[in-house]
Amino acid sequence: MSLAYGLQLPVQSQSTLYTETWETAAGPQDLIAVARAVDRAGFDYLACCDHVAIPRRLAPAMSTVWYDPVATLAHLAALTERVRLLSHVAVVGLRHPLLTAKQYATLDHLCGGRLILGVGAGHVREEFEVLGVDFERRGALLDEAIDALRAALGPEEFPEHHGEYYDFAELGQRPRPAQAALPVWVGGSSAAAVRRAALKGDGWLPQGDPRDRLPARIERIRRLREEHGVEGPFTLGAIAEPLYLGRLGWDVGRHTLTGAPEEIAESLRAYRAMGVDQIQVRFRSRSRAELVDQIDLFGAEVAPRLD
Repeated sequence: MSLAYGLQLPVQSQSTLYTETWETAAGPQDLIAVARAVDRAGFDYLACCDHVAIPRRLAPAMSTVWYDPVATLAHLAALTERVRLLSHVAVVGLRHPLLTAKQYATLDHLCGGRLILGVGAGHVREEFEVLGVDFERRGALLDEAIDALRAALGPEEFPEHHGEYYDFAELGQRPRPAQAALPVWVGGSSAAAVRRAALKGDGWLPQGDPRDRLPARIERIRRLREEHGVEGPFTLGAIAEPLYLGRLGWDVGRHTLTGAPEEIAESLRAYRAMGVDQIQVRFRSRSRAELVDQIDLFGAEVAPRLD
């Protein structure tokens, strides 16, 4: 099976950890151009992050630019044809599962079944506090929220869930998702997150683990699923190093993978050898045009060599 590949959208989130200079003045038309390029180049998915409000203490590093994932993915769904839409990740503990289900079921219905629901525990205390959610219990909330969302995003018009934090029945929601079973990928690389992904998810979205740490985490996921009798398809993910294809004319950073398409593909195939099913890529760029060129080149010259 070929190694699938997706892209975390630029512009939509602007943490100083990864944002390129040109993104700070970018807007909707840039997002649209990138999404269409990703769709055209055969990427498996495009992804959006989730934050409600950034506290002033974290704003210098994280910025306050975080487009809402449901609104953004819905907008881009209407302007693309085949690429899947991933929330990477939705902090579902911040919202009641029926509210999350209403949003994402509608999105999946409107886009014809292209949604992947990526979920995570969250890490910004003030977001939880201002919304009246217990930050210390965010892991337990996420565990139960996944179960509640499985019910609320399933085929039943009147879903039912009875748990410690959420309890609902006899409340109908339509439209239903287009997918009979909407995939849930769990994000995070802590021990708790890896266990949660293995036992409750349909896939794992690591949080930037370097290559040398992935094999042990992958083995743990496989062992946990076997020990607990968890069956069914499971998608193992990885976030690749930043990429830049072609001749260098500027400083792309010492951790960036560079070179000819065949060299990039050879390096990325190592992920498949570890057991990874999909990689998330990010390209270094100085403009929207350069990013679109990198996406097009990757789709045409690197992707066919990932088998």
